[in-house]
Amino acid sequence: MAESHGDAKGAAAHTEAEGGHKAPFPPFQKDTFASQLVSLLIAFVALYLIVSRIALPRVGKTIDDRQNAIEGDLAAAQKLKDESDSALKAYESELAAARSRAQAIGAETREKLSAASEAERKTLEERLSLKLADAEKTIASTRETAMSNVRGIAADAAAAIVQRLTGVVPDGTSVDRAVDASLKG
Repeated sequence: MAESHGDAKGAAAHTEAEGGHKAPFPPFQKDTFASQLVSLLIAFVALYLIVSRIALPRVGKTIDDRQNAIEGDLAAAQKLKDESDSALKAYESELAAARSRAQAIGAETREKLSAASEAERKTLEERLSLKLADAEKTIASTRETAMSNVRGIAADAAAAIVQRLTGVVPDGTSVDRAVDASLKG
């Protein structure tokens, strides 16, 4: 072996053909072409079997699993969307019911307050009318008392005026007739 490493001619035999020309590229050599085709066919069939029996089923299973996962996620999302839609509809119906109840309570409260204020107003009017009637009676009695006193005061004032003007004290009957005539008309 030590001899072949030192021999330059042995090294050239691998790369050069006889006569100093380089050898053709091995796949293009006519004498090895048939064996290369058979080797290629065997490699292709082996590769085809490996790919079709092992790799493609795994890839197909992965794709199917992924598709099933996507469809499951979409179904779950649709279910959640339907649930949220139904919850929203329930919320809206409850909100509408609450609004109508609030309006009914407001109307009922307004009616109660209106009835209460009307009753209080009637009670107040009755009290005021009683007070007014009492006040009118008091005024009427005071007027009668005053009118009865007015005749006496008028008679006294008329007598005092006549006495001052004339210097003579008038008699009581003539003063009373003059006052009565004046009051009548």
